[in-house]
Amino acid sequence: MAYEQKTKEHDGSVIEFIEAVESPKKREDAYRLLEIFEETSGYQAKMWGPSIIGFGSYHYRYATGHEGDAPLVGFSPRKAKISLYFATGDPEREALLKDFGKHTSGKACVYINKLDDVHTDVLKDLIRQSIEFLQKTYPAEGADN
Repeated sequence: MAYEQKTKEHDGSVIEFIEAVESPKKREDAYRLLEIFEETSGYQAKMWGPSIIGFGSYHYRYATGHEGDAPLVGFSPRKAKISLYFATGDPEREALLKDFGKHTSGKACVYINKLDDVHTDVLKDLIRQSIEFLQKTYPAEGADN
């Protein structure tokens, strides 16, 4: 059975999504993150699935044959924490995270409570490093990188 990718880019409004964030502080952080990600990545924000704000895109293909498209970087102001999406498998990420500030991390996400807990300059480095890593790992076949 073919795998149907759930998280796809669509034309939903990023601003409407941010405006629907319940917490005023998370909403304020989301606007600040939007500015930082757009400025640092050079890409316009796009909605991916119901709750991810992504920047740029790349096409991946794994050895298993599974393939799809994903944002180069992104974030989501979720109820519990803000999720930041960077490249998985990038050895440079761990080195940058040492100086990032208060966070936790999983395989694909880095979680923060609020933007004031982290160093913005390191966030910008994480964005740039993630994009560079993904563009080297998955060279564009006519994609928008």
